[in-house]
Amino acid sequence: MCRDQRHLNAYIFGAVCPAWDKGAALVMPYVNTEAMNMHLLEISRAVRAGAHAIIIMDGAGWHMAHDVHVPDNLTLMPLPPYSPELNAQENIWQYLRQNYLASRIFATYAEIVDACCNAWNALVAESGRIHSIASRDWLPCNAS
Repeated sequence: MCRDQRHLNAYIFGAVCPAWDKGAALVMPYVNTEAMNMHLLEISRAVRAGAHAIIIMDGAGWHMAHDVHVPDNLTLMPLPPYSPELNAQENIWQYLRQNYLASRIFATYAEIVDACCNAWNALVAESGRIHSIASRDWLPCNAS
């Protein structure tokens, strides 16, 4: 049986704030601690001056590696193992796959990156979309 073994990947490192209906993301060629550090810097820059953000995340190795550098205005809050239902970001990924990224074929790596960027930009541009997907009744958010 013949199979096409050619493939390239791009990864969206993204975080959202449902209270402010905002998100910050980078599209990276690899999933590793260096990419995570760059993502945390991007989130840190997106946090309102004088504010502090709590980043809820799963236990992926690159999220909690010993060489992850957490900016002073962020705190990482790891979730218990095997609890994706507690991570609202999982719903964001599902929305992006279902509406922008699934069942597509790309001719070049640049097309993959463009599709990821376009999907994220469409998400953050639609007023109320992040809030509607990522809000949780049990997680009080105050945007004041």
